[in-house]
This record gives sequence, C-alpha cells and structure tokens, in this order.
Amino acid sequence: MITLHHLNNSRSQRVLWLLEELGVEYDVKRYERDPATMLAPAALRAVHPLGKSPVITDGELTLAESGAIVEYLAGRYGDGRLVPAAGTANRLRYTYWMHYAEGSAMPPLLLQLVFSRIENGPVPLFIRPIARAIARRAKSSFIEPQIRLHLDFLEQELGRAAWFAGGDFTAADIQMSFPVEAAAARGGLDSTRPKLMAYLGRIHARPAYQRALEKGGPYELLR
Repeated sequence: MITLHHLNNSRSQRVLWLLEELGVEYDVKRYERDPATMLAPAALRAVHPLGKSPVITDGELTLAESGAIVEYLAGRYGDGRLVPAAGTANRLRYTYWMHYAEGSAMPPLLLQLVFSRIENGPVPLFIRPIARAIARRAKSSFIEPQIRLHLDFLEQELGRAAWFAGGDFTAADIQMSFPVEAAAARGGLDSTRPKLMAYLGRIHARPAYQRALEKGGPYELLR
C-alpha cells in the first residue's frame, strides 16, 4: 500500500493529485506546518532524514523528491498512461519539463518568497531600512526579471500545444503545476499571459485535481 506523507501547502499536493489521476489505492498521513516558522514538523524526520514533504512509502521503499516520486508512480502504476511513448519527441519534452519544474522554474520563485519576507517581515528597527533596501534591490535587479523571463518562455511554449509535453495531459503537467501555481500566487502571473492562465484553468477543472484538494485540505497556493 502506498502512503503519502502529506504536508499542507507543499509540493506533496501534486503527488496527491497524481495518485488520484492513477486511481490507485493509497493512504494519506497529514502533517501541518509550524504556524510561526512555516517549517515542517519534526515528525517527518522519522520518515526521511531531511524531514521534508513529499515522501511516499510503498512497501519497503521510502522515496522523497517530488520529481522522483512522480516518475516512480507514473512508471510503476500508470500502465502506459500519463507518459509519452519512449523514443518520441514528446517523451523528450516530457523529460525536459519534469526536470525544468524544480531545476529552473522554482529557484527564482523561492527567492521571491524569501526576499519578500525579508522586505515585509518583522526586522529590528535599526536595520530595517537596510534589510528592506537590499531585499528590494535583489528583487528588482535579478529575481523579478528572472521570473518574467521564465513566464514569457512558458507562455510561448504553451502556444505550441495545450499541455507541456504535447497534445495530451501527462505527469509532466502535474510536476509543472506547482511552479505555475506559485507564479500565480506570488510571481506576478496574471491575465497578461492568457495561455498560462488557461492552462491553470484546465488543470484546476480536472476531477482528479478536485478530489486531491478534498483529501489534502486547504491549499494556500491557490490564493
């Protein structure tokens, strides 16, 4: 039996969605972030030494990293679904987007979150002007231009097909959902990029996505 160790408002939401798309039996063990630090609870370290989510267990296997989990689940339980055929151009695109999601798309979005917290969060009064100036400079000179560059690239790519790996929905779209939703929540993604917004609408309308929300609980990235 597969068990998903699910942390609220995290990358594990897309693993929950994939499990619903595959229609396999699974259990969910839910964990809540510390409301002050927003970090995962220490209990997750009993599952995996890094104490992060997502993590799945499947029999004797314990597997972390959302990309590795998505590839494993789609390969083992997909029966040819959600993965383009080997040796095709779409399979190569699938592989690219599976790695791009965390390797290229997420770093500037994570930096945006960190520096926004520095800019707007509680800081000792005597260093507040300096901290905020540094944060604003980092965002305006590097982080925000990088996010715009990636959003323009994604908008262009979705002009080629409805889904990232071609004409069919695949597990790469599940992997890509997190950076696209993060961009909508805090990266400036809006109606000026209609193809990306339409893509969000398509994934949010999928019945398996809706079932995953019901099972996973509140998902703040949607706000």
